[in-house]
Amino acid sequence: MLSSFNEWLWQHRFWLPPNVTWAELEDQDGRVYPHPQDMLAALPLALVLLAMRLAFERFIGLPLSRWLGVRDQTRRQVKPNATLEKHFLTEGHRPKEPQLSLLAARCGLTLRQTQRWFRRRRKQDQPQLTKKFCEASSLPIHSWRFLFYLSSFVGGLSVLYHESWLWAPVMCWENYPNQTLKPSLYWWYLLELAFYLSLLIRLPFDVKRKDFKEQVIHHFVVVILMTFSYSANLLRIGSLVLLLHDSADYLLEACKMVNYTQYQHVCDALFLIFSLVFFYTRLVLFPTQILYTTYYESLGNRGPFFGYYFCNGLLMLLQLLHVFWSCLILRMLCSFIKKGQMEKDIRSDVEESDSSEEEAAGAQETLQLKNGAARGPRPAPTDGLRSRVAGRLTRHTTAT
Repeated sequence: MLSSFNEWLWQHRFWLPPNVTWAELEDQDGRVYPHPQDMLAALPLALVLLAMRLAFERFIGLPLSRWLGVRDQTRRQVKPNATLEKHFLTEGHRPKEPQLSLLAARCGLTLRQTQRWFRRRRKQDQPQLTKKFCEASSLPIHSWRFLFYLSSFVGGLSVLYHESWLWAPVMCWENYPNQTLKPSLYWWYLLELAFYLSLLIRLPFDVKRKDFKEQVIHHFVVVILMTFSYSANLLRIGSLVLLLHDSADYLLEACKMVNYTQYQHVCDALFLIFSLVFFYTRLVLFPTQILYTTYYESLGNRGPFFGYYFCNGLLMLLQLLHVFWSCLILRMLCSFIKKGQMEKDIRSDVEESDSSEEEAAGAQETLQLKNGAARGPRPAPTDGLRSRVAGRLTRHTTAT
């Protein structure tokens, strides 16, 4: 059954242009062509990259983060409470005020104590800064991903620099699909595929950001697109997509790494450079060069086939992700222009502050008291509330 499915899946009419068969892409007379089974080597290579990353994070990334001044915030551990823990794990991390009141009464706590318990419990599940930094740290001051993307970009540029299709994407379709495989292009492609496979494997254990779902979609699309483009001998256009993405990715990783250190001006400069490169490569070059040539120039004198629609569909999905991340970057740029510096990665979860949240709660209580006074006599506040309000008024008077 499996062999029958495999035979049906790899029918040449699906993946190759009309009147072209797999037999024409068999190695002969010293001419070597890509074959789908070649990509199986990416699986063990992905495991090797994972082992290298784990060793790096343990022996290089963490000491380097300390040396650059990255420090974790001190977090108070919550007192064990079976009722609150059960609600936290099953019902949700952010209960509404009626639920908080009910839980407080059930546990014999005040509303403020219950709010503080949930706030500190949420903090315990958030990754520390050093973990975020180790995702982006490498020899001696760079990140793991920065090092890979930069090496991949430089390596890919050296592989493609003398190729005609780098400067004229229409050459990607010259004599297609009868284009021989170059060893340097194969190894670069294999390394990129192994790296993205390692990212997919590590996704459940990495820092969860707000665009986690988009990251999963992106990695799956890239892996499928690379496997398909290699199998269908679309290496030329696939290599251009990889090079274009790597040109901005290493700047992003460098910016994220420096953002966790004290070098704010360096971070701001890197962020501006990254934004310009990202917008130009993803919103200008990608649609006008990559999408245009795959949609119009790839057909030539041949008619469309399933592989043509499949490839363009995946590239269009990538472009939608580019637009999504461009909107996030624009939000950061607007914040940067208003405040004069980039404060944080808007995709990341923010540490909740005990003091800031309590001040907000206190202000809300004071506002409620004022509203009550405006409406008429109200029942007297509890002793705890009266003492907290009095304390804040005293501090305000002293400061004045």
